[in-house]
Amino acid sequence: MTSLCNPTSFPKFSFITIYNMTHVRIRPFKAVFPPTSDAPKVSSVPYDVVSREEAKQIATGNEDSFMHVVRSEVDLPDDCSPYDPSVYKKARSNYDTLLETGALQQDKKSSLYLYRQCMGEHHQVGLVACCHVDDYKNNLIRKHEKTRQVKEDDRTNHVLGLRANSGPVFLTYQGQHAIDTIVEEEMNKRPMFHFVADDGVTHTGWRVIREEELCTACESIELAYVADGHHRSASAARAAATLAENNPNHTGEEEYNWFLTVLFPANQLHILPYNRIVFDLQGSTVDEFLENLQEVGNVTPTSNPIPSTSGTCCVYVGKESGWHELVFHSIDVDDPIASLDVDLVQQRVLAPLLGIGDPRSDTRVDFIGGIRGTDELERRVDNGDAAIAFSMYATTIEQLLGVADAGLIMPPKSTWFEPKLRSGLFVHELD
Repeated sequence: MTSLCNPTSFPKFSFITIYNMTHVRIRPFKAVFPPTSDAPKVSSVPYDVVSREEAKQIATGNEDSFMHVVRSEVDLPDDCSPYDPSVYKKARSNYDTLLETGALQQDKKSSLYLYRQCMGEHHQVGLVACCHVDDYKNNLIRKHEKTRQVKEDDRTNHVLGLRANSGPVFLTYQGQHAIDTIVEEEMNKRPMFHFVADDGVTHTGWRVIREEELCTACESIELAYVADGHHRSASAARAAATLAENNPNHTGEEEYNWFLTVLFPANQLHILPYNRIVFDLQGSTVDEFLENLQEVGNVTPTSNPIPSTSGTCCVYVGKESGWHELVFHSIDVDDPIASLDVDLVQQRVLAPLLGIGDPRSDTRVDFIGGIRGTDELERRVDNGDAAIAFSMYATTIEQLLGVADAGLIMPPKSTWFEPKLRSGLFVHELD
């Protein structure tokens, strides 16, 4: 088994690079998945949306939960670091157990798959396939977010320890009619699984029958974009480089050169706002802060805590003052970063008025996913957990693609995609 990555010494191996590729390559694979009846209890939320304690609660009493694989530290002593080598060994052991007991099984042949999620009135259908790490490296698969070294190291070691991609990378692309037509027809067939998760989201999967036709149609996908899963995609590429370096007979045809993805048409995606709270007003009173805010834009009381358009945000400073709408002055709409609402709030409010210089490291600011709603913002301020809350207008998919196409990086915590892709429904083995 390949040893885990030493974060201070990464492989210098360079893949055979094909620079004249005109489309994103996709490939069928032999998925590992749960039998139909076991899918609800095997599948789990992604590794990075729960704390260690929450992960332990999910895994306790359900030995088939894939949480035992993606967060295997739940089966080790509480004082064990989540980055200890024993965690990755335990992940492999737990994965093997799921295979041995039949909670997971591998497809007999390589296939493409479809994965539909329904959350309320929102529906999205993605193509489950493998993409090539070279397309990621050569920017045919584009990024918009920085990764954190410790998280990237963790997922790289997880891939190497497991010898598999345990969770898919959420990709998006500009929708194509030919692809949509085949997908719609394939969904009329009997599904591999269909269930409603605890959070009310319905998950359905199909094995694609018209595989060759769909592969041909997908040649129209010139670019793909990482919507969610920057750490997973970066770690997949790093793990592939490590395995290639350790393989004296490397040819470029090995399975580890490919990584697990779900590709959704951009027009189907649902981005929620990523709201902010700050724990103090840096010495100002509420009245002083609201007065200073007038220098940033037009501030008026409002009964609606949700911004109605880009270029605005809603501010909450407690029951007595209630909500205020802030409409920013003079926005450069031609600047893909400076026109983002999250950047407007950071550069014009959080930094100059509240002293939040680096939102990635400043402990005085926290981020609340839009799935929790504005009631959560009011609760945090009213009970004294925070001094002020900012209800954001959601970043649009067009803004995300524009930033990625410009080769730029979005501010931290700019997008919150819902619903989340569950882990354990599709696994890609690297051997």
